[in-house]
Amino acid sequence: MPTFSSLAFLVLIFVGILGSSHGQLQLNFYSKSCLKAEKMIQDYVQKHIPKAPSLAAALLRMHFHDCFVRGCDASVLLNSTKSTGNQTEKVAIPNQTLRGFSFIDGVKKIVEAECPGVVSCADIVALVARNCGTHFGGPYWNVPTGRRDGRISNSSEALADIPAPTSNFTRLQSSFAKKGLDLKDLVLLSANLKSKKCKSVNDNTTIVEMDPGSFRTFDLSYYKLLLKRRGLFQSDAALLTTSTTKSFIDQLVQGSLKEFYTEFAKAMEKMGKIEVKTGSNGEIRKQCAVVN
Repeated sequence: MPTFSSLAFLVLIFVGILGSSHGQLQLNFYSKSCLKAEKMIQDYVQKHIPKAPSLAAALLRMHFHDCFVRGCDASVLLNSTKSTGNQTEKVAIPNQTLRGFSFIDGVKKIVEAECPGVVSCADIVALVARNCGTHFGGPYWNVPTGRRDGRISNSSEALADIPAPTSNFTRLQSSFAKKGLDLKDLVLLSANLKSKKCKSVNDNTTIVEMDPGSFRTFDLSYYKLLLKRRGLFQSDAALLTTSTTKSFIDQLVQGSLKEFYTEFAKAMEKMGKIEVKTGSNGEIRKQCAVVN
């Protein structure tokens, strides 16, 4: 299962995306339309995450996967529909290991009861991700709100846009170059898919910690394990084959936790603004799994 420190690399992946649209996001967007919204979301996380601490990193990962396809518009939450035969992002191979959908539904239910049709699922995902991190002592980052939910979600786009953990360096470089990302941004989770852990490359049911013993912490231990070639995905080895990416990893390990937190927070703020829908674009879903 993903851990906070292991997922920090994923955050940095998105930082250099070119052509991102920041829209009209603003801090305290709901101060007049739903004053209690952010406090309710924070309280929900504080109440329920301690009961399932491994979900914290999973929800952070969900935010990454959502933003990487069609921007941060909660398109990853949409269910496939039998009537149209459309297969959504949720069922694409890269997203079949995502967890926490019912958690987001729980948050949406209480917020919707307080302020019907006001708070987007996209904002809920972004706020939950931040609150999960801070709950376990991770860095705080600002989450400007005002995102609207997308109406389109295609599994083919998720499969094309989210690099596979089995990618070699050439494939990774090509995938990220299409998003306007340079080698410093090319920082992915890596692994040694041992048979005793994953039954096969296509195993989407076995849960394995990427940073053993650290699912309740937000630290640099994953990076130290990475340099010892003890990661979880094959892309680890790919990162260590270039001087640029290895140098970046070395800098993280040799730096202080405070420096890491500062960089991580800045990256999260940038990632949360990728190609957002605001104003009249998109909608405010009544239920996160289906369009209105």
